[in-house]
Amino acid sequence: MRPGIKPQRSLPLLIGRKPVQEALEQGAAIEKIFLLRTATGPEINAIKQLAQKRDIPMSQVPIEKLNNLTKAMHQGVVAWTSLLDYVDLQSAIDQVVDKGETPLFVLLDGVTDVRNVGAIARSVLCCGAHGIILPTSDSASLTEDAIKTSAGALKKILLCRIPSVPQAIDIMRLNGIQVLGTQMKGSIPVYEANLTIPTCVVMGAEDTGISKDVIKRAEQLIRIPMVAQFDSLNVSVAAGMIMYEALRQRLLQ
Repeated sequence: MRPGIKPQRSLPLLIGRKPVQEALEQGAAIEKIFLLRTATGPEINAIKQLAQKRDIPMSQVPIEKLNNLTKAMHQGVVAWTSLLDYVDLQSAIDQVVDKGETPLFVLLDGVTDVRNVGAIARSVLCCGAHGIILPTSDSASLTEDAIKTSAGALKKILLCRIPSVPQAIDIMRLNGIQVLGTQMKGSIPVYEANLTIPTCVVMGAEDTGISKDVIKRAEQLIRIPMVAQFDSLNVSVAAGMIMYEALRQRLLQ
């Protein structure tokens, strides 16, 4: 670890097959489950099925990873309990619509840095957007560091987990919500996009950007005009600028 870089603080643990299975059955909030790659048996099968049903991320790992997480007898299963509550995506959309508001969501496509997620949450809250959607793969685990970076905003917005980005896009379309991809070479500048209608903005990873699925399926690809010739803005900064433009347009209605 580089000097000056603090280790990421993890979450409280559930250790062992039975405790994790029972927690899943009782609907406990779980952030992520770590399974030994070679683990088998009825309890492992039950854990996998329950986790998939609730869109809880799972990672199959070597024994060294589990031993680093805990010194206790883990039986090939360790879970991070969650400090946050997650809402089903369709239920989240329904909540917004039932309040008579125009949906505005941010879908994170490969954003894995907890500090970026926390910063994005602050912009979502401050600019009147409703929530963040996180796919169960290639997403940051929302640890104490993420909550601290968000200044508590992660506890005040809707958080939705979904198995994949394409599935999230499908749900948005079924609900009449436009999907806008963000790209340096997007076809239109952000201020020309209509952000007053139901909208989901997709933010991609800083190194690779949005995925090919988003490029193919988004209604429009938007860009933030820049004067300097530079690789890109930080994803949390870019999200903040887009959320502010959405707020500006909606206030002018």
